[in-house]
Amino acid sequence: MSSNPTKEFSARLKYAREELRKISQGKLAGLTGFQPAAISHFETGSRKPSFDNLKRLADALEVTTDFLLGRADNPEEIKKADQLYRDIKNLSSGDKEFAEKMVAEMMKKGRK
Repeated sequence: MSSNPTKEFSARLKYAREELRKISQGKLAGLTGFQPAAISHFETGSRKPSFDNLKRLADALEVTTDFLLGRADNPEEIKKADQLYRDIKNLSSGDKEFAEKMVAEMMKKGRK
């Protein structure tokens, strides 16, 4: 992670908006309910979002808050893992146990 978390967040926010989603600041503002100036302030680092606003940004950009904060490097892999976690949480206890055993076996196979 960067030694300057605000700079890291600002750079990742801009990257996610421009490179991953290819949308303007105005479009992101519309998706989040923020003013376009707020998006600009977040991207320049002159303002920091609250936790709730961070979640709104991540949801609108379809990335995780961990990606925006610099705690994860690949927004797509983390997103898939998050979805898998949510899916497993909804399984019955017997199915969860089966899934855990299946993953353990796949891990053993991958190590060989």
